[in-house]
Amino acid sequence: MYTDKDLDYAIKQGIFSAESVEQFRTLLSEQKHAPSVDEENFRLISGFNDIFVVIACMLLLFSSLWVLNSFTGSDTLGLITFTMLSWALAEFFVLNRKMAFPGIVLLLSFIGGVFSLVISLLSHSDMSYISATAVSAIAAYLHWTRFRVPITVAVGTAAALGLVASMLAGVFPNAEDWLLLIVFLCGLLTFFIAMYWDAADRLRATRNADVAFWLHLLSAPLIIHPVFSNLGVLDGNESTGNMVVVIFLYIFMTLISIVIDRRAFMVSALVYVLYAITSLLQTYGGVGYSFALTGVFMGGMLLLLSAFWHRARASMVTGLPDSVRQYIPDIQDK
Repeated sequence: MYTDKDLDYAIKQGIFSAESVEQFRTLLSEQKHAPSVDEENFRLISGFNDIFVVIACMLLLFSSLWVLNSFTGSDTLGLITFTMLSWALAEFFVLNRKMAFPGIVLLLSFIGGVFSLVISLLSHSDMSYISATAVSAIAAYLHWTRFRVPITVAVGTAAALGLVASMLAGVFPNAEDWLLLIVFLCGLLTFFIAMYWDAADRLRATRNADVAFWLHLLSAPLIIHPVFSNLGVLDGNESTGNMVVVIFLYIFMTLISIVIDRRAFMVSALVYVLYAITSLLQTYGGVGYSFALTGVFMGGMLLLLSAFWHRARASMVTGLPDSVRQYIPDIQDK
């Protein structure tokens, strides 16, 4: 299995010409009846060897952490080793072998190790979470400059947003009352950051598109969670009025997803809608089959949307002003 990045690398090495690769991509797009820009490709697993490497890395990392913690009686040395091993393994499997899935897992283990280490060192300090999120954001930046794993920007953004929230909570005693609003605003900010990366690659052919993909996955839950919490849906308040708001909110997010051509944006918020509709059915007596009915309804709707995605997008994007269309992928002729 070869990705667009592999083909671009082959062009740089002079193995293929740019014209032949473009003809190849056009041929595949016509065969699939969908332009490649609309496929929302991102590299995750190229083969079972990726999974094999991840399993081996996790065994090494967590076993070394457990052994060192047992011998020293403290988790400091273990976390330092855990973090350094995560970076060292990335040097080989990301820089040398160009493996995507191990790169994602090793990034998460590295940032998680950094965060846990700072928390461990400052466990008795009121500044522990502020310091941990700040150091994690810096660590994500350093990791990005070295390895360029697309998910790193989303992880670093999450750490930076966590830093802002923890600082506000530390400076303003009543900030917790505004926490949901802060999370909502952070979600909007993350969405606009994702659109910045998307606008830099409207053809979805470079690493910028992969970065935007992960940012969209992060932004949707941050936007929808505060809304659901304020409605009381997550606390068991499954009134019909609340469910109508939930459904209209998800329809609105779906329309945005179609316009920006990002299925990831709507899918990452899907679990909230499934929970809300399932809870509503349970409230009105369908306890035994509520989730099944929800799955049938949502699954059918998503399949219909997938079948008519391109037509729906063409009809919506055509009426948008040029000032908006310059930031989203063009409508592809089919």
